[in-house]
Amino acid sequence: MNKEKKLAIMKNVLALILAGGKGERLHPLTIHRAKPAVPFGGKYRIIDFTLSNCINSQIRKIAVLTQYKSLSLHRHLTLGWNLFSAELGEYILTIPAQQRISEDWYRGTADAVYQNVYMIEREAPPYLLILSGDHVYKMDYSEMYEFHLSKGADATISVIEMDSKKASDFGVVEVNRESRVIGFEEKPKKPKTIPGSPRQSYVSMGIYLFKTEEIVKELKDDALRDTAHDFGKNIIPDMIARRKVFAYNFKDENKKEAKYWRDVGNLDAYWEANMDLASVEPLFNLYDKEWPLRTCQGQYPPAKFVFAQEYKGGRLGIALDSILSGGCIISGGKIQNSVLSPDVRVHSWAEVRESVIMENVDIGRYCKIRRAIIDKDVKIPPKTVIGYDLKKDAKRFHVTPSGIVAIPKGFEIG
Repeated sequence: MNKEKKLAIMKNVLALILAGGKGERLHPLTIHRAKPAVPFGGKYRIIDFTLSNCINSQIRKIAVLTQYKSLSLHRHLTLGWNLFSAELGEYILTIPAQQRISEDWYRGTADAVYQNVYMIEREAPPYLLILSGDHVYKMDYSEMYEFHLSKGADATISVIEMDSKKASDFGVVEVNRESRVIGFEEKPKKPKTIPGSPRQSYVSMGIYLFKTEEIVKELKDDALRDTAHDFGKNIIPDMIARRKVFAYNFKDENKKEAKYWRDVGNLDAYWEANMDLASVEPLFNLYDKEWPLRTCQGQYPPAKFVFAQEYKGGRLGIALDSILSGGCIISGGKIQNSVLSPDVRVHSWAEVRESVIMENVDIGRYCKIRRAIIDKDVKIPPKTVIGYDLKKDAKRFHVTPSGIVAIPKGFEIG
């Protein structure tokens, strides 16, 4: 579908991005920010991937629902995503929890949308697209929209195939051979399988497309009952019995053999996804010019590497199998299999391996760092060793079960 046709049909869609989550399993990265605002892949924030999908799908009406520690997220959206023309009816809004309907803050995913029903009814879009702001993937929502129309659906859920043995950690969607949803369970012990594929199950991606009139009715009914006020636990199961609900099999725009969709919801998953980006043949492609990924970019100078091995005492400024952002200076240190955000300084004879280093981190001389996530504004004193003695590290930092050392933003290392 060409750009003009997409733009014409997607005028009927308002996208609501749920971006208020605490992301407790990502602590300490979420001590000072919401999960969607966590840096990822060097210069991006996690929410940038969902927003880029919207832009590439020609969605021009977007509302981001925020709640938990949203300052950095608001700043990021204001500085980096002010792309729209108000004169053409385009916008991206950030809407904090306002207690417009009650004195409660958002009590669940469905309640977050319900508490903004005033805005939805005022805008009156024919269709409402609900998205999560904390997943990494590439998807053309216009194709899901066309599928929704072709089925005459009241609701459509985007799903992805997964080995049934792993599907128990997700919401599992049961379908018939016509892709109509006949069952939905959150984290079932025995996931229902796909017709014709006895070893695979469909899991929900947290992406929902609704007829606006129908979902508003459902949200108002749910608000009057004692429920979890959640799309997966309440809204979708209730709709299955009395409305036309279909499953859309996710079509990946990543152009790789395996479909890519990641919930980087814990530190180990976050670290692994970043390490993949720095690999020789990453599963997720950041470099596809046909599917540009946008973000807020600071005015940083190019990355710089100084000191050759034969110059001044054997210092070698080098980076291997790594991603480095603008403003980085590798001053006689060695970077390997790592991801560096902007404005990182690595001093002479320091070694950084298999690590994620965020903005404005200064790594002193002779430091040795391995399998670490270091948040913004941390100064690592010379000769500091991190990631080689986990028992010692655990006394100062957070260490995951798999041995990833995480250091929070602005942490002072004595």
